[in-house]
Amino acid sequence: VGIDQHLNAPVPLDLTFTDEQGKTVKLGDYFHAGEPVILNLVYYHCPMLCSEVMRGLAIAMKSLPFQPGKQFQVVTLSVDPRETPQLAASKKAIYLKELGDPSAAAGWHFLTGRQPQIKALADAVGWHYRYDPKTDMYAHAAGILLVTPEGRIAQYYYGVEYSARDLRLGIEEASQNKIGSLADEVLLFCCRYDPTTGRYGARIANILKLAGGTTVLVLGGGLILLFRKEKHDQGNGRGRA
Repeated sequence: VGIDQHLNAPVPLDLTFTDEQGKTVKLGDYFHAGEPVILNLVYYHCPMLCSEVMRGLAIAMKSLPFQPGKQFQVVTLSVDPRETPQLAASKKAIYLKELGDPSAAAGWHFLTGRQPQIKALADAVGWHYRYDPKTDMYAHAAGILLVTPEGRIAQYYYGVEYSARDLRLGIEEASQNKIGSLADEVLLFCCRYDPTTGRYGARIANILKLAGGTTVLVLGGGLILLFRKEKHDQGNGRGRA
């Protein structure tokens, strides 16, 4: 039980699952140009950890300047092959309410599937879990991952609480800067993703470069203004003479 990072590894987009409406879908159906995908594996009957993961994801997405279905997609998959589309639909309604954005229904997808396909996806992303028949529960780790629009694993985020800033930067970086603002690009320049923590940390060298460049611009601008003022004063002095 745990998570092995398979950064830059391809996700098998040809795997088939069933969505919350009972339709057969391919994982690749949710991968569109310029739209990263947040992927998380849970099981809908989970009495403890999964609900915290889902709630943490919803809370983080509330603070994002992006919207599921527009700038990125979210795919939630149950690892329990016994669970049904009806249960998936009920869970989707719960967490859309938690998110507070009904329009996100077009971008947050709740899937179920058969054991071979579930295992193939879990193995591909390094998500290890185990079924305990004594308790009828699954032992698993807590986390989500971010996949590029091309279907390659970009980042992992651990735990049940996710930094909205880290998630925003991850989505922008995975989209190859096709979404986000200039301020986000500057922040990405100053921060780097640390796979050991699943968070963005300061990139000291770039911060120093940015600070140095800003200092040069400020000093240069100040000198230009001083030279112009001095030239203007000299010109006025000659005119009076």
